[in-house]
Amino acid sequence: MPEQPIAAPLSPDELEIWASLATVLERLPAALDAQLQRDSGLTHFEHGILFALDSAPERTLRLSVLATYASCTLSRLSRAISRLEAKGWVRREIDPTDGRFTLGVLTPAGHDKVAESTPAHQALVRRVVFDTLTPAQARQLRTVSTKIASAIDPAESWHPPAAG
Repeated sequence: MPEQPIAAPLSPDELEIWASLATVLERLPAALDAQLQRDSGLTHFEHGILFALDSAPERTLRLSVLATYASCTLSRLSRAISRLEAKGWVRREIDPTDGRFTLGVLTPAGHDKVAESTPAHQALVRRVVFDTLTPAQARQLRTVSTKIASAIDPAESWHPPAAG
């Protein structure tokens, strides 16, 4: 096994920044899951799948693309899609342009679920993220988050469609 270079220890300031970020990484997913479970019976992961499909052209995405957006394995995504299929919110179809791929298609009931679950979810996001930041800080957060995400994995991440 090749030797890993030993990095210098974190400075006190870096350690403080890391502790703050690590706390967000622990608390935010739990808060998002709790709100969505309580109000809509969804996990944050499931809501993200439904929301991405709802935002996609024809409410359809290849499962491989959806897995990349969700930063998950196809196996994890498949299990979640199975749960969403059982509730009638998503269906799978073979990609007619390339039969090697499977599509996730949001059903009308799935669209209704997204429409029902999104306002309270976005209200929580607004309260815990945007209401605590100035507009300039929010833009900085986007820049910093994008840089960190790209350093972890340069794969394309999900972006909302352009308003218009």
